[in-house]
Amino acid sequence: MSEQLVPVLVLTAVVIVFAAAMIGLTFLAGPKRKPTPEKQLPYECGIVGKEHETTRFPVKFYLTAILFILFDIEVIFLYPWALVYGDLLKFGPFILVEIIVFMLVLTFGLFYVWKARALEWD
Repeated sequence: MSEQLVPVLVLTAVVIVFAAAMIGLTFLAGPKRKPTPEKQLPYECGIVGKEHETTRFPVKFYLTAILFILFDIEVIFLYPWALVYGDLLKFGPFILVEIIVFMLVLTFGLFYVWKARALEWD
């Protein structure tokens, strides 16, 4: 048991030392200037922003981002399945039925979002 745990502990120690070294180096090599009110202003494309920090974005932006992440993650689940499909055939038709159900849920979700007009950009 302890022989299997040693590589994990070594890797954990290496990661902690590396993270501490990177934080320390940025602290030592980073700029030491004090922020001024001009430096704290929002700045984009060479123009100082005229809107306040509390400007609200339409919900469409968040909905689009959430839908992208949702469908992207579901497609990511398909990739490993496709890579080992030949090896999974030895388990019988259960794996095939499982992925068909998964694809049906994914397709139903896509059509639901499409019918709800969540994919349309005004």
